Formats: sequence, structure tokens, C-alpha cells
Amino acid sequence: MAWLWLVLAGLLEIVWATTMKLSNGLTVLGPTVVTIVLLIVSFGLLAMSFRVLPAGTGYAVFTGIGAVGTVIVGNILFDETMTGMKLLFIATLLIGVVGLKQVTGGESA
Repeated sequence: MAWLWLVLAGLLEIVWATTMKLSNGLTVLGPTVVTIVLLIVSFGLLAMSFRVLPAGTGYAVFTGIGAVGTVIVGNILFDETMTGMKLLFIATLLIGVVGLKQVTGGESA
């Protein structure tokens, strides 16, 4: 269950990072409220995963999911530039996240 909580936390990180962008620096009420609520839920799920998973692994996977997902969403929704180097580093992050999952003991998703 810990890996499930961790993946959900990472996916919510993508959403709250996106709504934070939409909040225009936390100046637009609707997206700001959504950002804060999802941030709290996301960190709550991360904390639940830490009951079983090592903190370093959990946090690395959490931020990896969030970073990769947010870059992809930024590219799709906000026309942010996607270069070959960005793709290379996104692939590197993905390899790291999958690798950490493979080498970390504990509960499986």
C-alpha cells in the first residue's frame, strides 16, 4: 500500500503544481484554494508512505513523479519548450524512479 500512497502523492503533486501556475502566483482564488488543498493531501499521502518506505527513497520518487509530470503538463498546457536535452533528463529521472522502486524493499503497490 505504501507505494500506492506514494504514487498518488506524486500524481497530486503534478496537479497542485499545475494549479499553482494557474493561480498566477497565488493571486487567483479558485486555483489557489485547489493548490493548497491538494498540497496538503499530497503531503499527507507522502507521510503515510514514509511509515513503510525509507524517507530518501520516498521523497526522491515523489519529486521525480512530480517533476516529470509537471514538465509534461507544462509542455502540453502551457506550450513550454521541449528540447532533446529536456527529454534526456526526463528519461534519466524516470529511470531513477523505476530503479529506486526495484531496489527498495518493503511493501509493493
